[in-house]
Amino acid sequence: MEKDELSGLLKIGLTKGEAKVYIALSTIGSSTVGPIVKKSGVAYSNVYDILSRLVDKGIVSFVLKNKTKHFQAASPSNLVDYLDKREEEVKEQKDLLKNILPVLEKLQESKQGQGAEVFLGKKGLRSAYERLYSDIDKEDELVFFYVHKEEYAEGSNLFYNSISEITHQAKNRGICNKDYKNSWFAKKANFLKIRFSDIPLPGSIDIIRDKVLITIWDKSVFSVLIHSEVLADSLRDYFEKIWKMAKP
Repeated sequence: MEKDELSGLLKIGLTKGEAKVYIALSTIGSSTVGPIVKKSGVAYSNVYDILSRLVDKGIVSFVLKNKTKHFQAASPSNLVDYLDKREEEVKEQKDLLKNILPVLEKLQESKQGQGAEVFLGKKGLRSAYERLYSDIDKEDELVFFYVHKEEYAEGSNLFYNSISEITHQAKNRGICNKDYKNSWFAKKANFLKIRFSDIPLPGSIDIIRDKVLITIWDKSVFSVLIHSEVLADSLRDYFEKIWKMAKP
């Protein structure tokens, strides 16, 4: 029977890990992480990230008991709400894409060596980062702006923690808004050279060589990787001006 349930959950858009964890919680009821790992067969190193995603999707909840999280599968009717939410997110993504299509088309029509790629969701964003860091040298430096907002902070922190093996490949400097100082990932990621600024930042943008990655963190993640030496150089110049005014 669980195979049918797993297949059904995969068809509505859950990952295999998410489906296994949801089925495990539906079977065992309120639980700490250990029994969930044992019942679902999901690796312990992945289960927190999976549970966080399921909580974000509204199909798993948790309560704190003696400072320990106990997770609970939401009512199956919440899966309908999840699908409705996905439909809204897809519509939002289509609207965003329509708005930037003219810009992307102009980039592709411009001189050789320039272009843009669009990525949707966190899996897409990981692919974008893999492209961003491809073909780099040890001497290359990535500079970035990051705008921290509490509504997507946990998802963002978990994502950047999950791609640390990619971002370790190059030297880096970053400018963030001051709210990011209290983020657990900012405190943990001592390989990041960060300064903080009160000056409004242009967005969450990574620049390395002739590549610019623009990421929109919202209910759904939307990112654009642009190959443009002119744009990269312009943003780097702006970064250097803000870097001089920003503080550790």
